[in-house]
Parts: sequence; C-alpha cells; structure tokens
Amino acid sequence: MEHCRLSYKNSSISYYRFGKGNKVAVCFHGYGEESESFTFLEKYAGDQFTFYAIDLPFHGQTAWHEGLNFRWEYLRNIIQEIVNAKRHIILLGFSLGGRVALSLYQAIPEKIEKLVLLAPDGLKVNFWYWLVTQTRAGNKIFHYTMKHPGWFLGFLKVLNRLGLVNQSIYKFTLYYIHDKKVRNDLYNRWTSLRRLRPDIEKIKSLIKNCKTPVRLIYGKYDKIILSARGEKFRKGIEDDCSLSIIDAGHQVLHEKHAKEIIESLKV
Repeated sequence: MEHCRLSYKNSSISYYRFGKGNKVAVCFHGYGEESESFTFLEKYAGDQFTFYAIDLPFHGQTAWHEGLNFRWEYLRNIIQEIVNAKRHIILLGFSLGGRVALSLYQAIPEKIEKLVLLAPDGLKVNFWYWLVTQTRAGNKIFHYTMKHPGWFLGFLKVLNRLGLVNQSIYKFTLYYIHDKKVRNDLYNRWTSLRRLRPDIEKIKSLIKNCKTPVRLIYGKYDKIILSARGEKFRKGIEDDCSLSIIDAGHQVLHEKHAKEIIESLKV
C-alpha cells in the first residue's frame, strides 16, 4: 500500500494506491471517513485490481484550499491526473462517496467500466440538505446553527418526543452537532460538496446508452439510506442495474462484507 499526494491548484489531494491487478477501481469514502476505509480490499482482491482511494475535501489528509467550492470539473481533473486518462475505470462509492461516483460518471461515462455503489447518497434529493446547501437563506441559517446549535438541539428534542423523527436519524444528528469541530467539519464538508448534484434521469439514460453495469448494495437494517431508493433508481434500467440487500446496517463498507463487495466488482 502506498500513500500518495497530488498537487492540484493550491491544494494537496491525499490518496492511497494498493493492489497490483490489471483492473482499476477508484474509491470514494463516506461522510466523516477517509480513504483508508477501503484498504482491506487489497487482501481479498489486490491480485486482480489496482485500487485508488481518494480523501475528499475536508476529509482524511487532503488539504483543500480552493474555498467551499468543489466542482465536478475539479473531480474529473483530479482523477484523470491520478489515473492514466486513457484507462477505463470502475467506480466504487460508499454513502456520500456514491454521490461523488455518480457525479464523476455523469462527467465521463465513456471512461467508466462499471459503477459499484454501496448504500449510495445522491439517488434522491434530501430536502434538508438541499435547503441548507442550495439556497442562500438556508445556508446562512445552517452557518448560524453550526456556530449556535442550542436552538436546534431543543427543536430536535421536541420532534423526538413527538415521534416525528426517526431514532437513527435523531442519534446520527446529535452526534454530528455535539462538538464545535464536528459542527465546523459538517458545514465545510456539506457546503464544499454542494455542487456535486447528479442528474439521475440523465445518468440513467447514460447507463442505458453506454450499457454500463451498475451494482447496488444496501444494508437490510439501514435506517439512513433505504434500499427503496435503489429500487426506484433501477426502474427502466433493470438489464444493466442489479440490487442486493445484505445483512448489515448503513456501514456496508466493512471487511465482513468483503465477499459481497468483491463479487460486485467482478461480475
């Protein structure tokens, strides 16, 4: 396993390269995680794949200095510099990384051999995420709340008592706003990646026209990203897109699920 850095504009992109196989897989991690989340794959498929796992802006060891603005053009340029631009690649994305993978596929579908998406974000527009990242007023409220979270914590507890918020979402939200640094990271990460907005209908058309194989994997007990989103996405592209549900929660990217992940990369 080799830790590498790519200088891009004023930033330093951190990534790991591991495995020595002929097929190339580019990996995008979930929110709050980092590129090392994928390194267990080398043990199971390093002889068949060469993996490039990227630290997204404000994650891992990437030092992002282009402001809160990460465009799909930047993503495309970075990947084409890391991986030989002539190579066809497999995209492997988990959760937030699924949205990143979809955005990259939309930009360069002719270069993508396969899409493997693990409990992917991006197949459905989340209203609250849209509100706080895509509208000026919402982003201002978001910024204020991350600096002064008291009012929101009280509001969230009221919703919880009334049974109006899913328990998993409630606990997930509490975790991400309990600490000043965690809140600051949340604001920077959500805002910087707001321009990665995959056009799902366009992507489905590209999948159909390019005959791109897509493999979706969801956790049976996942309360964060439901498999129903994947089932809806599959409609009209069933011949190219398969979906499997495994015995997991949201954390589908885990060594104990290596077999299912590797099978999706191969098939």
